[in-house]
Amino acid sequence: MNTNIFRDMSYGVYVVGTMDGERPTGCIANSVMQITASPATVAVSMNHDNYSQQCIEKSGVFSFSILAEDSEPSIIGTFGFHSGRDTDKFQDISYEMKEGAPVVSDSCGYVVCKVIDRMETSTHTVFLGEVVDADTLGEGRKAMSYAYYHNVIKGKSPKNAPTYLQENEQESEDKQVSRYVCEVCGYIYEGESLPDDYICPVCKVGADKFKKVT
Repeated sequence: MNTNIFRDMSYGVYVVGTMDGERPTGCIANSVMQITASPATVAVSMNHDNYSQQCIEKSGVFSFSILAEDSEPSIIGTFGFHSGRDTDKFQDISYEMKEGAPVVSDSCGYVVCKVIDRMETSTHTVFLGEVVDADTLGEGRKAMSYAYYHNVIKGKSPKNAPTYLQENEQESEDKQVSRYVCEVCGYIYEGESLPDDYICPVCKVGADKFKKVT
């Protein structure tokens, strides 16, 4: 089975937000889809290992902010490669509270939902949400697609993401170049050597956070 075909499916890149008691938290997701138009209903898929999944179950509310192609790349590093169990992800992020859920300001727009149903798979929970608020932000900005994230930013999917492919790692191993892996977000730099002043394009850490893989 060639799972690379899944890359040709249409995905966006979103920050799913919810509440951990009184504290906002969230994670990166790309499996979000509209189910019905009236009443407006949305589904989002969340890995059982994601702390945000547990928080959505408890709070009964979630939002998703649609990242733009020019959104700050460190947003993906913060929300995609750290756990809300021990990280206050919104601490250094500009956001607003909308209908009891956090939304990221540096985005194309947001949707807020209250959970009305859910479906369980062996690894993920699919939450069905009725839309209670939505709006556009930053008129004229182009929404980031998963293909753009993968092909232009060269980002990798977190291992908890539905679109994570083990083949991602094998592709680089097959190339006869040196590989340097960001120990924070998993971004892979390929080249003869890593510049001393190199900054990770995803999570913005310096070259000292990269490890050479042989």
